[in-house]
Amino acid sequence: MIIGIPKEIMEGEKRVSVIPETVEKLVKEGNKVLVEKGAGEGSHYLDSQYLQSGAEIISDVKDLYERSELILKVKEPQFIKERNLHEVDLMHEGQYLITFLQPAAPVNHEMIKNLAKKGIIGLTLDGIPRISRAQAMDALTSMSTCAGYKGILLAANELSKFAPQIFCAVGMIPPINTLIVGVGVGGLQALATAKRLGAVVHAADIRPDASEQAKSLGAKVIDTRVPKELAVGEGGYAQALPEDVLKNEREALREVIGGMDIVFLGALVPGRKAPKLVTEDMVSLMAPGSVIVDISIDQGGNCEITEPGKIAVKHGVTIIGIKNIPGMLATSATWMFAHNVYHLLSYLIKDGKMVIDRTDDITGSILTTIDNEVVHQGAKEAMGI
Repeated sequence: MIIGIPKEIMEGEKRVSVIPETVEKLVKEGNKVLVEKGAGEGSHYLDSQYLQSGAEIISDVKDLYERSELILKVKEPQFIKERNLHEVDLMHEGQYLITFLQPAAPVNHEMIKNLAKKGIIGLTLDGIPRISRAQAMDALTSMSTCAGYKGILLAANELSKFAPQIFCAVGMIPPINTLIVGVGVGGLQALATAKRLGAVVHAADIRPDASEQAKSLGAKVIDTRVPKELAVGEGGYAQALPEDVLKNEREALREVIGGMDIVFLGALVPGRKAPKLVTEDMVSLMAPGSVIVDISIDQGGNCEITEPGKIAVKHGVTIIGIKNIPGMLATSATWMFAHNVYHLLSYLIKDGKMVIDRTDDITGSILTTIDNEVVHQGAKEAMGI
């Protein structure tokens, strides 16, 4: 296959979808890899390294899109200001696209519909199921690890306090209180990072096993008041909750949120919009100078007043809605992402062709657009289709 690697154009995005090591493997397997000039510089992979690995360096991204059968990206297609057109406009019918499409997020609905109209076969990495044979392909888990670690560092940097307990000549400064909401992969990494910084850590997750894991790592567990039978879905992921049960969870969080210095929000439901767990009036209960970091923003965010892609101060609370936190850990994140994508390609490409088996549990979970239709169930529900 002819595989195209464009440079990411989202502001601040430094990752790239392949590294020289994975390019070399793809080329040895008979594929041709086109890499846009400078695509890897943000994560410190140079054009010369890609050339040595067998890639062709392309100066004009329009040429790259025209020649490629498959496009590999990190972030969903974006609007290119310099060309006054969208990346989807550069794509052609029958072309494959593998990236984090986040199809259920309202901000991406128009883009997803446009992919379908153009006849693009879109596959979203956030749909990889949590099963043993898909672990090596699970880019969402990899990026969640990065987001959990870096997200807590960002929050601590915005805070005007010491994180750990400090003893000095004039007395003792107590440690900060941190609340981790959603103790999945990202939440556990955030929890561990906050503990390393010396914070007192609290955790909330609707899944009993996740809460137990948080407790074993030293967190004080918040009872979310959600019945287990409603909480746990396929593969151990959290399920979408009915509004009356979600209200109970919000009330449980409301009782503790006012005492928190940092609130880390990472509660996700696979293929669905992120649940709104923190309302504006809950934010107003927090002390001035407190920080919320909402890593679920790509799927709409857990806080109802998080501004996508921005850091904003509301009710005296700094709310971090940066959309590409893993991109701030570019070298490590790219290394993980590139290997995940390589393993997925090894699974999908047979005899030099992409094989889309809609009955397969992996392929069926990530398939988003095909035959000029949106087929991703979570996206369809979010769009009202």
